[in-house]
Amino acid sequence: MSSDSKIKLKFSEKYDSKHSLDYYRKHNESFGRRLSNWREQKIAEKALKIAGNPYSVLDIPCGAGRFWPLLSGMPDRIVYASDYSLSMIMVAKELRNSHMVDRMPCFQASAFSISLKSDSVDSIFCMRLLHHIVDREHRMALLKEFNRVTRDTVCISLWVDRNYKAWRRKRLEAGRNRQGYRNRFVANSRVIESEFFETGFEIIGQVDFARYYSMWRIYVLRKKRS
Repeated sequence: MSSDSKIKLKFSEKYDSKHSLDYYRKHNESFGRRLSNWREQKIAEKALKIAGNPYSVLDIPCGAGRFWPLLSGMPDRIVYASDYSLSMIMVAKELRNSHMVDRMPCFQASAFSISLKSDSVDSIFCMRLLHHIVDREHRMALLKEFNRVTRDTVCISLWVDRNYKAWRRKRLEAGRNRQGYRNRFVANSRVIESEFFETGFEIIGQVDFARYYSMWRIYVLRKKRS
């Protein structure tokens, strides 16, 4: 287990039972949300293929189990699910298909300190977390922990620059007060890619939600062999 168990992201404390249920529902509350979810599922599926359709996967943070149908689509795949919020896990287990949940070990853990042994899974599947981690030292701690736990690959999503949405966000933020806590950031692709390399990964692929328009990108990383 990593020594960075004391790292906590401020926003993670908000996910009580109500917030967790709202999070479960929000991806189906409008046509735009459903379309976005469909596209995100498709690029995640492509990322898993680039990763070699791994036999064992850790979904962290698993949230309300939005990607569980995709991850459990391979009948012989072992899927572990973990989240810092126990409420998220409970909502997912209660509302997702019971046959799917019954074959999926779930446990509470911080992504900075995962309660699994080194080289425990073939791949780590991490959606919608890294864009919340503004501090470089925290990103490095997270990536090092992922490098410890995976024996092969990581599929990880984040916001990147050099697209319309990132340009628009930069313009909107230019007039805002920059003081105080920030819980989202747009990564400079060159910087984040160098951080992947520094923490022991090589990039074997990337999939964009909508290239040149959307900020969302999934990187597929492979653990460098010593």
